[in-house]
Amino acid sequence: MSTRPLARFAGFALPARLTPSALLRRVTLMRAAHRQRAALARLDAAALTDIGITQDEARAEAGRPAWDLPHRW
Repeated sequence: MSTRPLARFAGFALPARLTPSALLRRVTLMRAAHRQRAALARLDAAALTDIGITQDEARAEAGRPAWDLPHRW
């Protein structure tokens, strides 16, 4: 068995040393992404037009898993 740290889990990159505070921050960001994507999925066509995205773009974003976070977060 390898002693190398787990670098990737289910498509989400883990830091080499995962501290409890780093884990809490990551989970908090994942929960925020999940809530925002669920809210996006509930918007109607007029609201999506107001924010400048198509229904296909909204559907694609809303369908992303919670751990699939933008790097700039």
